[in-house]
Amino acid sequence: MNAPISLRDIREAAERLQGVATRTPVLENPDVNERLGGRLLLKCENLQRSGAFKLRGAYVRMSQMSAEELARGVISYSSGNHALGLARSAALLRSSAVIVMPEDAAQAKMAAIRALGAQIVTYDRDREESAEVIARIVAETRRIEVPTGGHPQVMAGAGTVALLELAPECALYAAEPELFDDTRRSLAAGERVSNPTGRRTICDAIMTPSPNPMTFEVNRAHLKGGLAVSDAQVRAAMRFAFTHFKLVTEPGAVVGLAAILAGQVPIKGQTVATVITGGNIDAARFARLLEAGDD
Repeated sequence: MNAPISLRDIREAAERLQGVATRTPVLENPDVNERLGGRLLLKCENLQRSGAFKLRGAYVRMSQMSAEELARGVISYSSGNHALGLARSAALLRSSAVIVMPEDAAQAKMAAIRALGAQIVTYDRDREESAEVIARIVAETRRIEVPTGGHPQVMAGAGTVALLELAPECALYAAEPELFDDTRRSLAAGERVSNPTGRRTICDAIMTPSPNPMTFEVNRAHLKGGLAVSDAQVRAAMRFAFTHFKLVTEPGAVVGLAAILAGQVPIKGQTVATVITGGNIDAARFARLLEAGDD
């Protein structure tokens, strides 16, 4: 399979994002480094406009639509962050957005999405398929689907997160909640496998059913492996980011940090970087998760 995007595509996407996306910081704490015995770098996309990295891919895709396509509007499935990025992009480009969300998605994210002018259609994630809901709405409205991934322009936009930070010799890993580790298990199996239905995790933003076909092929070509962490490890990572970096993070945003802190990635004598992918969480839930004890 030919690569769906190139480094040139990502650089062009970065040009499109000039003046739209925030240039988020990479944080480092010398006391943390001394404690861990290596360098820990956090790319803080929780400080991104719309509160997550997803704005990057959504805007890059929509910015390349024609005037007629923008007039028709867009639609996508999302449990929150992609929806916020797409709603923001639609507002910036004077288009409209419909978001298909699981009915148990965070109410704070729903409120923020509606505040940006987007319409929300909910569905039962255990009984319905989001793709079927989207297909029905597309047939009725002729809206254009902008997926969370699996589209070259969306992927190029997302890739701008690490444009200036990755060296060719870096070992790359995927990190997931242990009950939704479809990428890790798919990499091990050499083919896409799905997660069982009916499971839940505090990482509501990344409760995926199975790997996207296009992104899975990219991951299979470039990742060294997959890592899985428990909800307790995620909460510990949220506390760590707040205590040592003063960051407000949502659970799904720190699975990479959780894997590092759990010792799944060697850091002694090494430099390890992870993306804090988002910070869209209400104050009450953030406080509850930080105060919760281990499972």
